[in-house]
This record gives sequence, structure tokens and C-alpha cells, in this order.
Amino acid sequence: MIPEFEIGQRIRARRLSNKLTLKQLSEKVGCSHAYLSQIENGKVSPSISSLKKISESLQAKITDFFVETEDDDPVVLKCDQRISITLDGWNAKIESLIVNAKNKRMHPFHTTIQPGGGSHGSYSHVGEEFGIVLKGELEINLNDAIHKVRQNESFYYNSNQPHSWTNSGNGETVVIWVISPPTF
Repeated sequence: MIPEFEIGQRIRARRLSNKLTLKQLSEKVGCSHAYLSQIENGKVSPSISSLKKISESLQAKITDFFVETEDDDPVVLKCDQRISITLDGWNAKIESLIVNAKNKRMHPFHTTIQPGGGSHGSYSHVGEEFGIVLKGELEINLNDAIHKVRQNESFYYNSNQPHSWTNSGNGETVVIWVISPPTF
């Protein structure tokens, strides 16, 4: 059995990764922020009903707060062990740098984008994105503002904002990209 304190810590970690204050989460859940603080500090046990509202507000499942985290990933992931996440038309090869994103707070990728390749449209999701361009040039459209990221330059932005990305150059672009929390 997982102690209330550990469940509270997991709720707090999920709340912080979603960039929510206690007050913001309490408004979504429909309870006082003092009650949520007591839950996070292991002072009270939430009812199933309260825990369901909390998990939904944090885009999680109730079981996420109870299941022990298992680290299935090897410490070293060899190139031939990467999982390719690619669809026709992207002109990009996206490889996961971890085997399993479940129970992780971030998801790193090695992305190779051919000229003209990219997201082909704007999207948004919960979280943040960070990356460094190892080769070439990446164009990021963030809220209709274009940002050019050149070799050895990095980028960081809130993924809640509509964004898209493309390789508008003539050569291949290689990026190490990290999404937190894993949503891709």
C-alpha cells in the first residue's frame, strides 16, 4: 500500500508539471486549496470522488497515483534500439531516445528533418518543449511569430501555445528535442 504522503507527492508533482497553483487546481476540482494542500502533504486521504476529480483535472488516471514507477529503460540506449515515430508526409525521422515514456516527466527525441519536412500544421498540448539544433536550421512558428534556430542554438517554449516547425533550408536538420510531460 502506498502511503498518503507519497500519493500527495505524486499529485503535487503532476500539478507542478501542469504549471498549476493550488488555487487553480482547487477551482478545477471544486474544493478548497487548503484541502488540496492537506492531501499533498499526506495529512488527509481524498475520497474516490475527490481523487477522480483531481486526476481528471491533472489529465491523469487515478491509478497513476498508486502504481509504483518501473524504469524499463536501459541506462544506455543504443542507436539500433531507438523506436522510430514517423509518418509518411512528414519528411522527418523522429526517434524516441527512451524505450517507454510511461511514468516519465519528459520524452527526448532525435529528429532528422529533410528540407520541407515538419509538422505541417499548428498544434498545441500541455507542457513545454526544449531542443538544440545539432545540424542545419529549424523554423519554429509560435503564436504566428517565426523563430529561426540555427546550428548549436537551443529553443524552449510553452507547448500550450499553438506551434509548428519546419526545415525551410536546403539541407538536412538534426535536432535533439525534449517534450515534458510526454504527450507526443
